[in-house]
Amino acid sequence: MEINTKNVIYLDYAATTPTDPRVVEEMLPYFTHKFGNAASRTHAYGWEAEEAVKKARAQVADLIGAKPEEIIFTSGATEAINLALKGVYENYKAKGNHIITVATEHKAVFDTCKYLESQGAEITCLPVDQNGLINLEQLQKAITEETILISVMYANNETGVIQPIADIVEIAHKHNVLFMTDATQAVGKIPVDVVQDGIDILACSGHKLYGPNGVGALFIRGKFPRIKVIPQMHGGGHERGFRSGTLNTPAIVGFGKACELAKSEMESEAVRLLKLRLELERGLKTLESCHIHAENAIRLPHITNFYFKGIDAEALIIQLRDRLAVSSGSACTSAEVFPSHVLMAMYEDEDVAFSSIRISLGHYIEETTFTLNYILTKAELLLRQFS
Repeated sequence: MEINTKNVIYLDYAATTPTDPRVVEEMLPYFTHKFGNAASRTHAYGWEAEEAVKKARAQVADLIGAKPEEIIFTSGATEAINLALKGVYENYKAKGNHIITVATEHKAVFDTCKYLESQGAEITCLPVDQNGLINLEQLQKAITEETILISVMYANNETGVIQPIADIVEIAHKHNVLFMTDATQAVGKIPVDVVQDGIDILACSGHKLYGPNGVGALFIRGKFPRIKVIPQMHGGGHERGFRSGTLNTPAIVGFGKACELAKSEMESEAVRLLKLRLELERGLKTLESCHIHAENAIRLPHITNFYFKGIDAEALIIQLRDRLAVSSGSACTSAEVFPSHVLMAMYEDEDVAFSSIRISLGHYIEETTFTLNYILTKAELLLRQFS
């Protein structure tokens, strides 16, 4: 079946982003004449690839305020999260077996924690309020002498809600507990500084910031304190022994370039996208039945999540899909016939969860007038049908 996207406006940048042409241009030589293996230390082809990886490592580190030697390249954020959670648990389980996380985390964190429970870990999953935020007092009370790690997503992938990371880190460190964050949605979109925030471990991914798919990074603090994790992939000692496997040099080069571009363009792009998001939300609310999730919370500039009371999200998406590419939640779970676990954690209301739609804006969205009018037209049509 041939699928035509020519006339469809892409509004799902939180799921993935198109690779920036400048990133593609940087990558192309490493598929052809600069094809060396970065682990080949005996000839110029290997040295050339090694230098390219070294440059990209510095570019990724620079975006988040880290040192290059604190960056480990992975196949994406999911692998980085697995390496972090499993690696920390295995290395520190003699100290304790307790990990604290949040009900609105990505499935990569949830499913890994579920696995660790089968290995003897005790997992505490903190609730959130209707703004998607955790209660810091509840966090304090959840910490025990057995707690070794607190893992809280920097910014939510479905609602855009930003957690008070610096405050959470302060609580964690006061109790000598490590802090980890899945910053996949935040890195490259808003300023993230691991030193300023005091973050110990951070996961991110290339394809969320106009880099290629299949590459990500894990930041592990190297000093004060130096954090150790047990490797989960063996066979060659690549990435200083943390993650064996031949490096995907073209993707790593692209990831580095995407980070460089993000750092230089992030501020202006955030201002532009926030303006578009607010215009879109103001327009959506002209229908009284529209509700914006976490409207008063601090959110990412490019994500909005909303619902029209009385309209099922799938019914509206079907009406929109000829012209608009939107989603009903995370790309990792939207194919499942289950309500969003993020919205269920916020509301405990399946009707709300099944009615909600996420729109995420990006580089190639210049205006939202057509999008707004198209959504309102289709929503009004459905409201008349269902009334």
